[in-house]
Amino acid sequence: MSTQAPAPTARRSGSANPQQPKWTSTGGRAPSTGAVVRTALLIAGAILVVTPVLWAAMSSFKTQAELAQTPPTLWPNHPTTDNYTSGLQAFDFVHFLTNSVIVTASATVLTLIINSMAAYALSKYNFRGRTVLFLITLSTIMIPLQVILLPVYQVIASFGMVNSLWGLIIPPAATPTGVFLLRQYMLTLPDEMIEAARIDGAGEFKIFLRIILPLSRPALAVVAIFSVIWRWNDFLWPLIVAQDESVQTLPVAIARFASQQAIPFNQILAVSVVTILPIIVIFLILQRHIIAGLAQGSIK
Repeated sequence: MSTQAPAPTARRSGSANPQQPKWTSTGGRAPSTGAVVRTALLIAGAILVVTPVLWAAMSSFKTQAELAQTPPTLWPNHPTTDNYTSGLQAFDFVHFLTNSVIVTASATVLTLIINSMAAYALSKYNFRGRTVLFLITLSTIMIPLQVILLPVYQVIASFGMVNSLWGLIIPPAATPTGVFLLRQYMLTLPDEMIEAARIDGAGEFKIFLRIILPLSRPALAVVAIFSVIWRWNDFLWPLIVAQDESVQTLPVAIARFASQQAIPFNQILAVSVVTILPIIVIFLILQRHIIAGLAQGSIK
């Protein structure tokens, strides 16, 4: 008795549906309309921000005649580095750079010390009037510098800090923004860890130095980069306090250099590019901590 052979199966290649393409997003799904619009707006905003910086960097290699061309071009036709050599030699760039580095570094260190101490007290100590004191500190953000400029200058003059680097370092050291960011981050640290350290016999300063500060490094990085940007680019306060050229910083020196009768725009652009390079390098180094500090500090 013979068995019948099974019928050959039909080819599935023609009848099967082709596999649907997968999106490269994290969820494997098609992005929503809101996500597409948000991404497009962020890309457009990034282009608007980067384009002037890119144009200034490219124009720093142009000659004076190329800068005067109409319409302006992005890329230099005949790149040259003479703008950097002549621009840096046109005034004592190294001296003003040294002043800016000293003021920025000293003010940033002082800002981190004062703001972290104030934030620790406002976040981990329970005392009467803590909320009121924090609201008063936070409300000073709305006070513009022009309002308190004269009183602060009179205080600085009474201490003999006019025409000195200390007059540029000490007054803007304590910032309400830094206190707010550090306090919000320190609120996320568990109180049980501090209580355990106290039971083990650790003092308050040791707890602050050995536990709070290492755990608050992301928030400290955020405050540090903000402080560096503010101090490095500060113009109004150094212009008023540093009346002597020997203590002036780079923004004031560049403005004085640009106020000459014959304005060398190509040299000014070259000097400006050199001036913004340290900020870009510091931001690239600390950007990972900045993102983590802003994200974790916004929880509470």
